[in-house]
Amino acid sequence: MTDIRLARQSWRRLEPVHGMIYFVPEATERYAALGLEPHAGYFASRGAAFGAASPELVIATFYNFCPALVRQALPAAWDVTTPEKVIEARLDAADAALRRVAIHEIPVLAETAALARRAAEQVGEHVQGRPLAAAHAALPWPDGPLLELWHAQTLLREFRGDGHVAALLTEGVGGLEALILHGATGQMPTIFLKVSRGWPEEQWAAAEEGLRERGLLEGDGLTEEGRALRQRIEDRTDELALPAYAALSEEELARLAELARIFGRAVVDAGLLTFSA
Repeated sequence: MTDIRLARQSWRRLEPVHGMIYFVPEATERYAALGLEPHAGYFASRGAAFGAASPELVIATFYNFCPALVRQALPAAWDVTTPEKVIEARLDAADAALRRVAIHEIPVLAETAALARRAAEQVGEHVQGRPLAAAHAALPWPDGPLLELWHAQTLLREFRGDGHVAALLTEGVGGLEALILHGATGQMPTIFLKVSRGWPEEQWAAAEEGLRERGLLEGDGLTEEGRALRQRIEDRTDELALPAYAALSEEELARLAELARIFGRAVVDAGLLTFSA
């Protein structure tokens, strides 16, 4: 049995290596060079694995973005560039940003990339019901351990994310409701969720009231029932992410969790996850 605690640690600690792509100026600059504004760059770059993704496909799979925000970006993005160019720009931005803060000079990079890749390669064997993971698993692996590590964590992240959406749906939690519940934990600034997801204030307020009526929210915080719901969703998400990490032995998974801390901390300490509202 795969150690669920180690699998979660491996994902969480390594996640900054992937997640920084949504914050760094290298990405914004490269998308702008293709004619894409920041929101269009985000939707196009993450959705490009599907090809020329429609707004409906992105709304469905990204799950928690305001549909109007997505429709401002797509399909117009495909009038000025192609999915292939956007994928190339995204990889180039990831490479440039990670090299800027010398992630490529960390001595254990090759070992970490090899372990992460073995887990990520299992994503392609378990793509049923996981559209974002399936689309990214079909992309070719980039060359070199730095981008290999970034791509591996991308696959593991989308695999986990697809499972998280399934857990939310099972619990009857919509995309906007999931954002509000997440913000109510205090783990993520609500202002970031509002700015990045684009929901109008009146829709946000109405969804908050609905969660209060369900007994999940009290004021701006979670009720006991709300905390229990969040925990069920997180536990189920952890379980659904396990098939990828089953590719590693317990010793290898423990080693990946240990190494992941080095890379995640380096990205965070370098300020690559800085958000400006």
